[in-house]
Amino acid sequence: MTRILIVEDEPDVLLLLENRVRGAGHEVMSASDGERGLELALEERPDLVILDWMMPKLDGIEVLERLRADGPGRDIKVLMLTARSQQKDVERAFAAGADDYIVKPFSSRELIERIAALLTAAA
Repeated sequence: MTRILIVEDEPDVLLLLENRVRGAGHEVMSASDGERGLELALEERPDLVILDWMMPKLDGIEVLERLRADGPGRDIKVLMLTARSQQKDVERAFAAGADDYIVKPFSSRELIERIAALLTAAA
């Protein structure tokens, strides 16, 4: 079973993501701020991190940059899931090391398909 960490500060969105990802057969961990998300990612080494951008303590880009700077964190797949939709934001996320990028509001089906694609590419 693959392990996925969801880092999202909006409780309703976090609950929706947890339910969808669990329903697709994955083990789920979650954090509601960037600082805790980074700690969990480095401690637990999930197969994939679903990462919001705008969060308290550390934003998603800071989390991503710190993950990519850490030896073992470099190999964790990261899917940014954010309301930031401008091209410059997408480019910044990919430059920081994101593996994929989905804009909110999102389709649950597309999310699960993109997770599967990232996990298949990692295998």
